[in-house]
Amino acid sequence: MPHFYKPNCKCPKDAKKCTCGATWSYILDIGTDPKNGRRKQKKKGGFKTKKAAEQAAALIVTDLAQGKTLIQESNITFKDFSVLWLETYKNSGKVKISTVRIRKDEIAKLLPYFEYLKIRDITGVKYQEALNDLKATKGYSNQTIRGTHATGSMIFKKAVKEKIIAENPATYAVVPRIAVSVQEIEQGEIPKFLEKEELALFLKITEKKGLEFDREIFRLLSFSGMRVGELCSLKWSDIDFNENTVRITKTYYNPNNSPEYVLLTPKTRKSIRTIDIDPEVIDDLKQLQQIQNELKRRDNYHDEDFVFINTLKHPGYPISPRRIEMRMKRLLKLAELNEKLTPHSLRHTHTSLLAEAGASLEAIMQRLGHSNDSTTRNIYLHVTKTVKKDTSQKFSELMRGI
Repeated sequence: MPHFYKPNCKCPKDAKKCTCGATWSYILDIGTDPKNGRRKQKKKGGFKTKKAAEQAAALIVTDLAQGKTLIQESNITFKDFSVLWLETYKNSGKVKISTVRIRKDEIAKLLPYFEYLKIRDITGVKYQEALNDLKATKGYSNQTIRGTHATGSMIFKKAVKEKIIAENPATYAVVPRIAVSVQEIEQGEIPKFLEKEELALFLKITEKKGLEFDREIFRLLSFSGMRVGELCSLKWSDIDFNENTVRITKTYYNPNNSPEYVLLTPKTRKSIRTIDIDPEVIDDLKQLQQIQNELKRRDNYHDEDFVFINTLKHPGYPISPRRIEMRMKRLLKLAELNEKLTPHSLRHTHTSLLAEAGASLEAIMQRLGHSNDSTTRNIYLHVTKTVKKDTSQKFSELMRGI
């Protein structure tokens, strides 16, 4: 049974009425500590009347009678708990290093709002205000805020599981987003890519003014549609010179742009695939392999069988996506093309050319290693819509000539 008392009362013990204004408190048993077998108690004070204390204690007794677990108050801050959560998340063995890094960045976006707050003091209203500010003040994209919200939800879910808080303040939060127009919905977002003539010019400039291995790198990216991280992780064992194919089984990861690197599993299961490659591109790779055989004689050569490597500093180490991006920017400038395009734009370019050539959306998805990608779908619909118009015009011209 609960015990009710006034711990700070200064009135004489034999006084019939309290005149010092002390508040009421309660103390009650809530179970046994499994670690030491001692009884666990719940104390709380600050009640102006004994009746108020009795009502609060009665709610606790009712919850215990119904089998509900009493949530113990904790003073741990959001910052400290998020560090503990991230360590557990990293050591689960279910996520990639690159994903952990993304989660860490998303936690950093929430810290300005909650860093030193006790996690139990973060309400649903405060959490929603933070998401709203990420959009209104910080100007983050919908995708970035969705990711940040997903991370926040997982952190609070863990806090509920650890009985630090009773409810997840992120449960009913809404990710703010800018409303799109009907025209934008119908058209979808079309990323920038090179048209057929532009790609021809780009490859011509690459042939004439490209640096070491530029020709082979950008021809393979253009003719395969592979991701730049997949290209950087390619090994000679992935190339079948007899069947003219390249096998994609991994991707390159190096956030610090240092010689050290990590090879990770691809983005999705669909990303593991075998791509048919133009014989001329395969011939380029054969010649490249012969050049590398000469380089392997160096004492400091990092011989891990990579296709695209550094040759001067850290010879044999795989070339980084950042370096390929810088080289592409140089070539785009020389060709007087859009310098904002990236190696990933060549993947979009490959999609557009496949669609123009009449390949089905399913076949394109399979070649790119996608199960369902809205960007690829939008490019496909954009290109095929133009092709259909051209076909219709040709038919009309034919009929007018009859």
